[in-house]
Amino acid sequence: MFAVMREAASLLQKNGVGAATEKIQQTLRELMPAGARAGNASAPRAMRDINPAPDAKGDNTGAASGFVPDLLARLGIHAPMDGARFEMPAFAPQFDVQEDGSALAPGTFLAGSFTNHAGTRAYKLYVPTAYHGQSLPLVVMLHGCTQNPDDFAAGTRLNAIAEEKPCLVLYPAQAQSANGSKCWNWFNAVDQQRGQGEPSIIAGMTQEIIKTHHVDATQIYIAGLSAGGAMAVIMGTSYPELYAAVGIHSGLPYAAANDLPSALAAMKGAGAPAANARLKAIPIIVFHGDRDKIVHPRNGDHIMTQSMPQHAAAQIKKGQAGAGHPYTQTVHEDADGKVVAEQWLVHGAGHAWFGGSSRGSYTDGKGPDASQEMMRFFSTQSKSAS
Repeated sequence: MFAVMREAASLLQKNGVGAATEKIQQTLRELMPAGARAGNASAPRAMRDINPAPDAKGDNTGAASGFVPDLLARLGIHAPMDGARFEMPAFAPQFDVQEDGSALAPGTFLAGSFTNHAGTRAYKLYVPTAYHGQSLPLVVMLHGCTQNPDDFAAGTRLNAIAEEKPCLVLYPAQAQSANGSKCWNWFNAVDQQRGQGEPSIIAGMTQEIIKTHHVDATQIYIAGLSAGGAMAVIMGTSYPELYAAVGIHSGLPYAAANDLPSALAAMKGAGAPAANARLKAIPIIVFHGDRDKIVHPRNGDHIMTQSMPQHAAAQIKKGQAGAGHPYTQTVHEDADGKVVAEQWLVHGAGHAWFGGSSRGSYTDGKGPDASQEMMRFFSTQSKSAS
């Protein structure tokens, strides 16, 4: 089936969605039992939704003809079919969010944009009430698919936390023209390279905020969810001199894919990317749910394997956040006893930001509180002043 997906991806590029869909329909029909094909040769067999919403019942709805659009939508590749546009299936209900974020924190939520040779992206910048021109840390937050800065800020509660622990929070926004589902393009080779594609835009945007606000250059951090988590890994790998630490929530390792089939395989946890010397130079904190059906939890292990310094000592702790999910926390220290990496495997949790607010999408309020834990970890990491 994997070979068929590669062939379908090739047909998609050369001949369009119709040809790719027909190829997969043909394969599915060939895989059906003879009895199932008989008497219904012209109609594709109904397929169960592979990612039902939490309240949905397994009603065996949907047709094979919707399989390719669904796969494409999961990677943000949109193409018209019968006048319709494909949308990313929602894992969690979407919640109403006040666009200006004013109900979430009392600071200023500024809108702006950044342009370079690779394109233009909008952003939102949260400035806490405690900011009066003094030097503050900067946290860059990369949203997941279908999200935007307001939604992500609401769900993670980072603006409210920036009031408690004064810092600037930058939320780059993926353009729908760059990806139909507003996913960061972590699976494109050009978007995995320093000085190219989306990494150059995010880094340039970060550097612009450093210039326009009094940012402490030794305390700049980047984090993201899902596709944003995968892009945060790329940013830490490509710009280790810029970011002091990386937070990855339900993400994927560096260069885990370079096309549609390999992206789907990576999301299912296939393969283990090679260790990366540049990523080893930057501290990381990783969160993943062991019931994640969108991005396999094995990806959290792959990120750790890819980024762990040699001979790092590990301490394993088990706990539970109040009435929230139980978790296993693995803490890695370097030879000097400094914590350089943490991995949180949250038991019974899926593809959602842990400890998040229901004001945002893709959140799980049960905890542990990923936002607070990331900020705690970031506060222990800084770069030497140049």
